[in-house]
Amino acid sequence: MTNQPNQPNRQNQPYDPYGQQPQAWPGQGYQGYQGYEDPHAAQQYTQQWQGQTWETQNHQAVSAQAPDPETAILTPQSPRPLQGPRTPQEPAAPAATDADASATGYGPATVGGNARVTDAQRARAEGRSPIIEPGMQPAALTALLGLLLAGAAALGTYALLVPLVILQAVTAAGWFRLNGMWPARQGIALGFAGALAADAALLVSGRSPSAILGTIGVWVLLALVLQLRSHADPDERMYGLMATVAASALAIVAGGYLAAAADAVTVGAVAVAVAVLARALPLPTPASVVVSLLAAAGAGIAMGSVTDLGTSGALLGAGAAVCALIGHRVASYDYPSRFVHFTAGVALPLAAAAPAVYVLGRALA
Repeated sequence: MTNQPNQPNRQNQPYDPYGQQPQAWPGQGYQGYQGYEDPHAAQQYTQQWQGQTWETQNHQAVSAQAPDPETAILTPQSPRPLQGPRTPQEPAAPAATDADASATGYGPATVGGNARVTDAQRARAEGRSPIIEPGMQPAALTALLGLLLAGAAALGTYALLVPLVILQAVTAAGWFRLNGMWPARQGIALGFAGALAADAALLVSGRSPSAILGTIGVWVLLALVLQLRSHADPDERMYGLMATVAASALAIVAGGYLAAAADAVTVGAVAVAVAVLARALPLPTPASVVVSLLAAAGAGIAMGSVTDLGTSGALLGAGAAVCALIGHRVASYDYPSRFVHFTAGVALPLAAAAPAVYVLGRALA
């Protein structure tokens, strides 16, 4: 059967999955998708991509060109959507960077980034020491706080609470900052609350040291419960748990000044003040340690003559100085910032010396 003059030839047309008849443009007859009589007329009725597109293999921008008349209209059998510009979140990892990375010694670029390199690790890689001592200004603040403790202890128990609470607050905050956790308000508040609870328990129990041990045990359980409720990663929860427990324990242990005898607090606090100042002198480390211990022993003898300890104050002063130098060393580790030196560097020498002041004060009394 022959086709009518006014009917298009369906056998020469491509399959249309949507069941629509291709319509001819004006002046083109019924040739469908086979082509156009005039190539320039095809460009008149087709959409033009005015802009830049990105080739999908190497993500390089290429200029848009006029489409070929034979392929200007895409049939459903060969769809090819245009590739839009790459968003900033998409990784760009061209093959050429691998060769450059191997030549420079660095690894290839990654989206997530590399693990954080601490200042201490960078210092070791560069051949520098990861230890920076706090210096004279934090040592002067430590000496001032130590003298306040010594003077307040001579005035009475409740007068001693004022500098002691300041010491405990700075201890809790300084430990978190020393471990790179800041602001860590909840951990600092928890550690400081434990210190206040220990002080209250000491006053209620007649300054019994068991109040300190009991408060530490309760606060370890409390910190454990709070960390178990956290939704952070397991490693982060463990790191936060250890930092919280250590900060709370140090702040609570500093309450040993409240449990110790008044004369022992006076001698020990003055010895720590003198030892930290001597340690800040510009001397080699071994010589500085020796000078600090000798200065603390001399301060212990001097303050022992004023109190009832006598010459045994030298032993108490030296013992308190040893613990203070350990705290001073801890505050110098891991390339801390100046803010670390003005928190942990100020508080840790006095907080670490509190157990020695209590034990030696009881033994020498």
